[in-house]
Amino acid sequence: MDFAKRHELKLSIKRYVPEKIWLSFFKIYESLKLRYIYKEYLIKKAPDRHRNALEIVRKKEKIRVAFFLTHESVWKYDMLFNLMLEHPRFEPEIFVCPIVNYGVENMLFEMDKSFKSFKNKGYKVIKTYNNETGKYLDIKKSFSPDIVFYTSPYKGIQDYRYYINQFSNTLTCYVPYSIPTVNYEFTYNLDFHNLVWKIFSETEIHQKMASKEQRNKGINRIVTGYPAFDPLLINKRPKEVWKNKNPALKRIIWTPHHLMNELSKVSNFLEYYDFFLELAINYKDKIQIAFNPHPLLRVKLENDPNWGKEKTDCYFNKWINIENGQFGDGYYIDLFLTSDALIHDSGSFMAEYLITGKPSLFMIRDESVMDYWNAFGEKAIEAHYQSRNKEQVIDFIENVVLNENDCMKEQRNNFVQNNLIPKNKLTASENILDYLESQIFQ
Repeated sequence: MDFAKRHELKLSIKRYVPEKIWLSFFKIYESLKLRYIYKEYLIKKAPDRHRNALEIVRKKEKIRVAFFLTHESVWKYDMLFNLMLEHPRFEPEIFVCPIVNYGVENMLFEMDKSFKSFKNKGYKVIKTYNNETGKYLDIKKSFSPDIVFYTSPYKGIQDYRYYINQFSNTLTCYVPYSIPTVNYEFTYNLDFHNLVWKIFSETEIHQKMASKEQRNKGINRIVTGYPAFDPLLINKRPKEVWKNKNPALKRIIWTPHHLMNELSKVSNFLEYYDFFLELAINYKDKIQIAFNPHPLLRVKLENDPNWGKEKTDCYFNKWINIENGQFGDGYYIDLFLTSDALIHDSGSFMAEYLITGKPSLFMIRDESVMDYWNAFGEKAIEAHYQSRNKEQVIDFIENVVLNENDCMKEQRNNFVQNNLIPKNKLTASENILDYLESQIFQ
């Protein structure tokens, strides 16, 4: 029974069953932990469903593959998608799915932003929500995918019509939107992680962690390497994306996270937002700064009573208008490849930027942040310069970036070669495609 029918059934029960009886049933349901038991049943049955789906797919000449896109910045499938386009038997399509956790206005904004961006890059991309009619696309009817690739594992972020429980009889796949560096269960042990057909794992370290901590013991994981590294490794002619073309200016990216007041409170934005503008002004003859925040930072600031939309727009516009600064909120591969250094507090970028070989500074807001790393995160943070105050940020800019005294270069390179690069000398995307071929085309 799908979500819509279940919802309709609940409303019918509430309409005809007295409230006291309804509440009693609900209390019994919760006390018996029936919801938990049902979830565990679905997880246990998932491998059987996937085996049946695989048998059906193996009989097909053409394999339809749906890529479910949410935020543009979490898209890690560029090379894999293009490999499938060139393949004689795969038929991939990109579907922009609604992000529903911050209201309709934000949903429409993010959908239009991702849709236009991918259109401009030459992709054939489809929106799953019609702004004019208010209707959602039934992908099962319109496309009937054999394989679905997800960009987000979170139930509350994307519309329920496109969540994994609506595709339990489909071969579902996932590449993490960022390499997990923190020891939070939601990075590896959500219902999603245990229901999906295959998770293409980044490193042997992550595979080992999942085998111990994931409810299904990580039996659905395959180590392939991380596809987000592929364009950083093979793109020899990146696009010029910096506004200021002065070759004398060093190019620094600042990427503040959105966790300002929740969970690890890792984001330094509230303490440093004016400071980085001052850096751009004070070093205008030496550096330029690309303000490239986490995509959720803006909407959180707009909803913050101390900020609001007007103040947020004013701040972001300062980065757009300043001579040696710019604002980037989407595709960052070319930005990374053409930069000189990264300053951040985001676990998401901790490994990706190191692939470039360039120096990276991790800003530590509070020492408690250092307690959140998993086994991989501990190795990654050791390959970073670190700061705990504004003076140390300035020292990184002056000493490492401007004077090029990069004493950690060899350590970074060793970390990359020993942990991030696939051992078989193929890209992660090639490894994923090879695996799918081995499973389907027998």
